[in-house]
Amino acid sequence: MGWSIAEVARMSGVTSRTLRHYDAVGLLPPASTGSNGHRYYEEADLLRLQQILVMRELGLGLREIQAVLDSQVDRVAVLREHHGRLLAERDRLETLVNTVARTIAELEEGKENDDMTKINRPENLFEGFEPQPEVEAEVRERWPEQWKQSREALAAMTAEDTERWQREVTAQMIRLAEFMVAGTPVADPAVQAEMDTHYQGICRFWTPNAEAYKGLARTYTDDPQIRANYDKIAVGLAVYQREAMVVYADARLS
Repeated sequence: MGWSIAEVARMSGVTSRTLRHYDAVGLLPPASTGSNGHRYYEEADLLRLQQILVMRELGLGLREIQAVLDSQVDRVAVLREHHGRLLAERDRLETLVNTVARTIAELEEGKENDDMTKINRPENLFEGFEPQPEVEAEVRERWPEQWKQSREALAAMTAEDTERWQREVTAQMIRLAEFMVAGTPVADPAVQAEMDTHYQGICRFWTPNAEAYKGLARTYTDDPQIRANYDKIAVGLAVYQREAMVVYADARLS
């Protein structure tokens, strides 16, 4: 018979009301429904729920999650990538904890000796901190007017505008991931049509020429945060996006 909705709610921490909503929208239908109307879930349903929760943690909306689950995107690869990032973040935080603990010990030792604190190895103060990306500074320096325009446009957006824009961006990322997983070349007309949509979306904030659009393309792989966001959808998507943008710039903007 599987697990009842109450048991699944208890195991997962997801409320029964949310599970019923997932059923209503077709995201997570139960394996069966008893004559009394009670929903029952099998192991495959629990695995699907885990994937839903992982993607919710990644910031995807329900429609985007539905698209990923219904597409050919390699969900195992997505989970492996997410697991790898979690392990890396755990290691970084452990290093950061040790850095702070070591600094506290040295400061306390200096206080006890009633002497000015002397750090034996100053570089130890900064272990575990993430380096700040240089990409944003480069864009701001090379295209200051366009940078200012984009900042002003973003500041003028309402919360609803921002949410709508984020949904559009995520949906396009998923469509592009489907092309990548299918092995579609970045120069394919369908992929380039997506790049035209992407370019028009950028033009809502500023209008890059070929050089600037290629510079923006590099940020998808050079900026760790942007690359991580794209690779959350599918491993290698950031590189695929960059290459598709370069082809578009050469063909349409040069």
